Amino acid sequence: MKIYTKTGDKGQTSLIGGTRVPKNSVRLEAYGGVDELNSYLGWVRSFPILPELKEELAVIQNILFSVAGNLATDTSVKNLKVKLGVTEEDVAFLERAIDRMNEQLPPLTSFILPGGNQPSSVAHVARTVCRRVERRVLDVAAQYEVDELIIRYVNRLSDYLFVLARKIASDMGAEELTWKMSVK
Repeated sequence: MKIYTKTGDKGQTSLIGGTRVPKNSVRLEAYGGVDELNSYLGWVRSFPILPELKEELAVIQNILFSVAGNLATDTSVKNLKVKLGVTEEDVAFLERAIDRMNEQLPPLTSFILPGGNQPSSVAHVARTVCRRVERRVLDVAAQYEVDELIIRYVNRLSDYLFVLARKIASDMGAEELTWKMSVK
């Protein structure tokens, strides 16, 4: 199988369902952002973090492939064989993970600065990418039908990534820096 098809050489690509769209369309911005986010999660998994966190991230990466597939689907095309997306259980999975990690962390008393160590810093970058993805998904939803569970999942995922960054820093003994407000 060849990797290149040459069908996108003029700046267009096909959605699932066959519709051709410009490569800078709102849909591609959204699912391209999901792909970027998924790559950052793979980077976090490459660090020596707890095996259960690596397993959770692998589950999330698989779900993100479905999210991207859903965003890449032309919802106006009828009789598509596969409907990709997320479930209530996928959202609940994130919520349980957030609650579990949060119970193991000191309570937040002020804003924290992203950082700590390399894996927690990458998790913070993933969180910011996730927030951008959420904004792009909302852009898509303003023009096309988008499953409400995808919006909820991406929103909850950014919360998960914030807590994950804190958990990784804590597990590895990294100092958590807090924001010092400067008043002029």
